[in-house]
Amino acid sequence: MSSSAAPTHEQTLKNLLAAFNGESNAAAHYAAFAVKADEEGYLKVGSLFRATARAEQIHAANHAAVIRKLGGTPEAAIHSEGLSTTVENLKAAIAGELYEVDVMYPDFLREAEAQKNSAARRTFHFALEAEKEHARLYAKALEHIQHCVDKSCQKLSNKAAYYVCPECGFTTDKADFDRCPVCAHSREDFELVD
Repeated sequence: MSSSAAPTHEQTLKNLLAAFNGESNAAAHYAAFAVKADEEGYLKVGSLFRATARAEQIHAANHAAVIRKLGGTPEAAIHSEGLSTTVENLKAAIAGELYEVDVMYPDFLREAEAQKNSAARRTFHFALEAEKEHARLYAKALEHIQHCVDKSCQKLSNKAAYYVCPECGFTTDKADFDRCPVCAHSREDFELVD
């Protein structure tokens, strides 16, 4: 008889619940940030916030599926975040995404790998890779706002098309690929958000 016990997945379940709550809150916050950006005339940034809100919903749904598989119940306590200017909202979004990229998801992935939980590894990996792109897109938008002069300001005042992978939540403003760079899902199925 082996003395090693089978992994319980208890910590991974806790991590999934935390990630589900975080992604659910991010989706709600980004939807509110989109409205604020539109009100301030930054329609392109509003489009970006709507697209990333949709991506966060996809991450939450992916996490929820694994939570249920492990016998848990996905629950989120949505906390309203005070709206600020679009510049401040972008800064808050960047900070949140970088925390997930640099700390949260790498830690959650290590635990899922240690527990050999392939479903949790998959959903954490998908979210991590998508969050990297979200942080990049937010930083690019913030730079445009902070350095906007006539022509670049005009670019921010028009809605923009963003493409969101329905499988992993990868978000991009350029559909110049055949398959999602994260999960290999067909580009034809990407959701168009503006």
